[in-house]
Amino acid sequence: MRIISGEYKGRVIKMPKGIRPTQGKVRKALFDILGDIEGLSFLELFAGSGAVGFEALSKGVSDLTLVEYDRDCLQAIEKNIAALKPRACTLYPQQAERAIKALHKEGKTFDIVFLDPPYYEGLAKKTLQTLSCYDILTPYGFIVAQHFKKDNLPDAAGDLTLFRQKRYGDTILSFYKKEKSQIQILPNPK
Repeated sequence: MRIISGEYKGRVIKMPKGIRPTQGKVRKALFDILGDIEGLSFLELFAGSGAVGFEALSKGVSDLTLVEYDRDCLQAIEKNIAALKPRACTLYPQQAERAIKALHKEGKTFDIVFLDPPYYEGLAKKTLQTLSCYDILTPYGFIVAQHFKKDNLPDAAGDLTLFRQKRYGDTILSFYKKEKSQIQILPNPK
């Protein structure tokens, strides 16, 4: 898998065996929707290889945090970090729920939180609930949950509200913001 655009465009990302990586077309669509993310902070939960986070870093985010628990995935992420030598990249080798609580305790906040948990396990919904209890979003931050089309995510979780969904084959990107946030993501003109 290669990074699609930005500073690290064309660089190869090591992939651990047995994971379902975010497809290139979904990554491209995600970053087309996000637009200019330069200078923002980015958290990737269930990072796998870190491909989405490294793509964000390549597009100019100022701070990248990756959370992953699986040993093979951690080894792949560490190899990718060694190869890319990214600036401002932190790796939390923990389960997502535990990492969210730790980040909250440390007072960390993020402009964008991306999560792509394993399909069919109900982890997307559970993680949204945890994120609603442990506020690690900046006031205008938002969450992007990648999930299988048959995984029905709620319209709201605590003070988080679903405000946009895009479908790509069997994959859906669901965008959540704080209920009182006025953030809008406009479609890119073509």
